[in-house]
Amino acid sequence: MGHHVDIYDKAGPEGTESAARAAAAMLAPLAESVITEPSVVKMGHYGLTRWPQIIQSLDQPVFFQQNGTLILWHRQDAHEAKRFSSALNRNHALMNFLKAPQELTSAELQELEPALQGNFQQGIYLPGEGQLDNRQLLAALHSTLVQRGVQFHWNTPKSLEDFGGIHSVGSSDSNDWLFDCRGLGAKPSWPGIRGVRGEVIRLYAPEVTLKRPMRLIHPRYPLYIAPKEDHVFVIGATEIESEDLSSASVRSTLELLSAAYTVHSGFAEARILEISTQARPTLGDNLPAFQHIGHRTLQINGLYRHGFLIAPAIVDAALEFVRTGHHDQANAFGVSFVKS
Repeated sequence: MGHHVDIYDKAGPEGTESAARAAAAMLAPLAESVITEPSVVKMGHYGLTRWPQIIQSLDQPVFFQQNGTLILWHRQDAHEAKRFSSALNRNHALMNFLKAPQELTSAELQELEPALQGNFQQGIYLPGEGQLDNRQLLAALHSTLVQRGVQFHWNTPKSLEDFGGIHSVGSSDSNDWLFDCRGLGAKPSWPGIRGVRGEVIRLYAPEVTLKRPMRLIHPRYPLYIAPKEDHVFVIGATEIESEDLSSASVRSTLELLSAAYTVHSGFAEARILEISTQARPTLGDNLPAFQHIGHRTLQINGLYRHGFLIAPAIVDAALEFVRTGHHDQANAFGVSFVKS
């Protein structure tokens, strides 16, 4: 849009203190519909069309895949899988802009994902869903923005008061805008924000080749396995109401690794590249929101576990407000927009 942009970040360009670096970056609106609201599903569907455009504008390649999502379960979890399937079908009927879920037999599963080697008798395929490589994206965004003249101020934590407070920033006699996208760092000025802890394992498994992300029905949560390039896999699922960022628990690690092994025995010889923890910035209703404070200060927060899924919709809604002063797109997506 022709503006000069400065970005302040409390950490460095690798994003080591952000949920974005730890995430699996799956783009699965129908799969998420079982545990979230229709507004998130609508934004996720929008994001699937916008992400390829965004990635194409970057100066480095970013792995992007749209091979669908596979839902799997073991025999003992068939009852839970039936509930999950019913929810998918019900949500698809309400949001028929999404592609319909497809129930698969053992033979159909084997044809779609040969590496499963007949380990599962049934499955559900969600066509059109996707994923991207979040770490490649962070690197490509950084490189591209540097090329475009964006000024980065790394290891420079800031508060609203550092810019004169909410009533001084972007005052009526100034053309400056301030966007507060600090996640949990915005708690002093947005008290409703809380952290939801997640634990993620990254593996290198040269004996495993999977074509698409998979979600395994689990008694406590749907575990996911997201295959990235070069036999790297991101495994996660945990949601713990805590902002504790200490190391992952033995229980969570055992559950994640054991579940992965039941999907493919080749994970037994995988190498653990990283076990990371992060806290997702979350509001009381687990939905994102905008707060327009001062004259040209916009707070954006609460993306919870859906950050990559809904980010394009959130960004485009914010840009509409900057351009026009209206928030019709946010309203259409069902995102709260509060002026104060």
